[in-house]
Amino acid sequence: MSYPIRRVTDLALDQATATALRAVLRTTADEVVQAIIDEVPPYANALSGRMGVTIRRAVRTALGHYLDLASGNATGGDAGDAAYELGRGEVRDGRTMDALLSAYRVGARVAWRCLAAGAVPAGLPAAEVAKFAELTFAYIDELSAASAAGHADELAAQGRDHERHLEHLARDLLAGASPDVLLASVQRAGWQPPASLTAVLLPAAQARPAYRALDPGTLVLDDLPDASGVLLVPDADRPHLLRQLTDRAAVVGPARPWTRASASYARAARARSLSPDIRDTEDHLPELVLSADADAFADLRTRALAPLRILPVATARRLEETLREWLLHQGRRDEVAAALFVHPQTVRYRMSQLRELFPDLASPHRVLELTLALGLRNA
Repeated sequence: MSYPIRRVTDLALDQATATALRAVLRTTADEVVQAIIDEVPPYANALSGRMGVTIRRAVRTALGHYLDLASGNATGGDAGDAAYELGRGEVRDGRTMDALLSAYRVGARVAWRCLAAGAVPAGLPAAEVAKFAELTFAYIDELSAASAAGHADELAAQGRDHERHLEHLARDLLAGASPDVLLASVQRAGWQPPASLTAVLLPAAQARPAYRALDPGTLVLDDLPDASGVLLVPDADRPHLLRQLTDRAAVVGPARPWTRASASYARAARARSLSPDIRDTEDHLPELVLSADADAFADLRTRALAPLRILPVATARRLEETLREWLLHQGRRDEVAAALFVHPQTVRYRMSQLRELFPDLASPHRVLELTLALGLRNA
């Protein structure tokens, strides 16, 4: 990207003045750098050693280029490009644009004082000295504008890179990547791993708005293949998190160690596949357990309830309902009757039928199988 500095045409320094000013360039550059060190705290330790030599050379080059412009002997492209790159470099060195603009203001003041001290004895007329001052500060303004553009562009680029690294980390976590891969992603993203992560599954359009209200360490993706989004919330206070998501169609998975965030995401996804009304997976653990292997659950029901298959459909359904309530209420006949809205004698009669069909009904293993087989009311 090119940031040319305008060609100075309003003033043409004569050869004698230009020569006199070039003679004080080294001293001027040294005074500019020293003033910046003294007056701008972020540069107090940044301009010493090799860096100080480099900066002094750059200041001399910029001032020399300005004198070329003022003498009508050069264009401003190189100086503007250098100032732009300086702005980018300041971001990489961790300094703000305010610090750089302060350095420019100090540098402009000191440079003008030194250049004026050389221009007046060289015979530059008073009117031209005033014009020289105006153009000097205009030149510095253009350099600072080019640096500001470089600073802003570098910040934006780093922000985009940082966001890409965070998204890549989130994808690695959802994919259940190995610890080595995850640690490498963490380092690239500059992310501080928490003790745990809680996956929140919600529509893609709701992911970013919800993310802005959560912990700043939350990871977010809003472009999953099924048009959903996911948040990975660090060290979540679960009741508080659920309250924050009250108005959103969110499913909240369990908290898991951060390297196992994929397990939290998998449970939230399975819960959503069971019912759109599930919000907190912790409230639906039995259903989630029984649905973990659908084929195994179907086989278990077929085997455990096989004695009912010889009965008419309506009779089998009534006995199945009675058996389920009997198991849930641990054989308390009155409670079973109340749950089924029937008379206790009806329960007694049905249980007699069931004991004929299931002779080993008192067996712990049979009770376990039937309890699991009847665990989902609508299965």
